[in-house]
Amino acid sequence: MKANSERVPNKNFRNFAGKPMFRWILDSLLDIQQIDLVVINTDARENLSECGLVNSDRVLIRDRKAELCGDLVSMNLVLEDDVKNVDAATYLMTHTTNPLLSSQSITRALEYYHQQVAQNGADSLFTVNKIQTRFYREDRSAVNHDPDNLLRTQDLEPWFEENSNLYIFSRDSFASTHARIGNSPVMFETPRMESYDIDEQDDWDLAEMIAIRKSGLSS
Repeated sequence: MKANSERVPNKNFRNFAGKPMFRWILDSLLDIQQIDLVVINTDARENLSECGLVNSDRVLIRDRKAELCGDLVSMNLVLEDDVKNVDAATYLMTHTTNPLLSSQSITRALEYYHQQVAQNGADSLFTVNKIQTRFYREDRSAVNHDPDNLLRTQDLEPWFEENSNLYIFSRDSFASTHARIGNSPVMFETPRMESYDIDEQDDWDLAEMIAIRKSGLSS
């Protein structure tokens, strides 16, 4: 969790539909009994303290190393530092910028991950959006369809977009690739209305409208 953000200033701590944005995903995680500890890797401990969040039996705030701060640092390097310093059988990674992701969807993803590990030898999971639409290259050539034989979009081959909402992996999986996606990953489709990753102000506006409607704050 970064202190600063360029495109949506102070977004992690701004009021989002009634509470600081970081509280949305944090509350969803803390609502899941299978999650023993929520680790927040951050350069914003003071901001969290001002919002009333400190270390507890289920929340560990880790100060991000100076060399791991900045917009150009790979998240895999941040995760590597956490994996080295926090022992666990299973690691689940998400972002403050995924406020609509529900505890129910996270729980289903965890269950699916453990099932796939046991049955099919999977080593990691990442969430996706399923897309069935017609894609074109910049030169207007068709990517995934034949313009002379127009199939219904629901009959097109589905494509899957990594939506950055959730990743699940083990220590061994991370060690094998030095990344949150291992050598034998499975995909998990999250509900479209939960799958917003807030990068731009437009993302914020749309996601907040959804959150307000779901929570009934507009009534």
